[in-house]
Amino acid sequence: MKAVVLHEYGGPEKLRFEDNVPEPRMSGNTVLIATAAASVNPIDWKLRSGARQKDAPLSFPAILGRDVSGVVRAAGANVKHFKVGDRVLALSNATYAELVAVDDSDVTHLPDGADLANAAAIPLISLTGDQLVRLATNVKKEQVVLITGALGSVGRAAVHTAKKIGAQVIAGVRGKELDAARSLGVSDVLAIDDDAAIEKFRPVDAIADTIGGGVAAMLIAKVKQGGSFGYASLFPEGAAAQNPTVKITRVRAQPDPSKVREFADDVRDGRFTLPIGRRMPLRDAAEAHVLGEKGGVGKILLLAPDSQH
Repeated sequence: MKAVVLHEYGGPEKLRFEDNVPEPRMSGNTVLIATAAASVNPIDWKLRSGARQKDAPLSFPAILGRDVSGVVRAAGANVKHFKVGDRVLALSNATYAELVAVDDSDVTHLPDGADLANAAAIPLISLTGDQLVRLATNVKKEQVVLITGALGSVGRAAVHTAKKIGAQVIAGVRGKELDAARSLGVSDVLAIDDDAAIEKFRPVDAIADTIGGGVAAMLIAKVKQGGSFGYASLFPEGAAAQNPTVKITRVRAQPDPSKVREFADDVRDGRFTLPIGRRMPLRDAAEAHVLGEKGGVGKILLLAPDSQH
């Protein structure tokens, strides 16, 4: 099959589009997906560069990618709920490829009327944002939660979940993005690049952080005693010791196909908007990484070679 293969850690140029890659192995519980699209996520370039090799080492040759949408090509003998031709999506691994093998318990059907290729943008960001709010911050109805990076893909998903729970949501974004953040339907906004604004900011029940670094170090002091701070990227050293009453939890997205389906339904019905920045051929994965690392382009999709989308 055709796939994008990484043979060693390094820059985007290390991603090689190859056309004689072994197909993934099947088992009785496997769904084999003919890829329509994969999407590019920050974890992809962190793995590629070797930045995450301590906690997530790769074995080479490696295929990157966590999201896949496509059509079922084959199903294992034990698979009951999926058949050849079904439109599906999943959080998986090794998705920069024409074919992706996924355990059937991690796959969900794509709702009728949803765009097959665009759906590849949904799984990782929706599960990260949802689990950041529901599991890491454990925010309840009427409580106040600040979500940083609210206009990013994970941030948007976190806002969506928090609003569904019935929490009061404050969107933390850069000062120049305040007006755009209000369009998310939040109860308030905060300029997280304005130290004076942060200093004056009122205490909140919880923070769902997608930014990390110095912003997180400043904001954690604004969590009420006994409150919670959930994060999805990097947590500043020393911040936990300085805020001993705050429950601090990191989230790493776990498969939850019913939740992926819920987000896909909401995208189709216009209740959740996920801006797609670029749709590029799979063979241009290296260029997609360059664009993604620069930031500000929205979600990037990689279209499989024979995709009709």
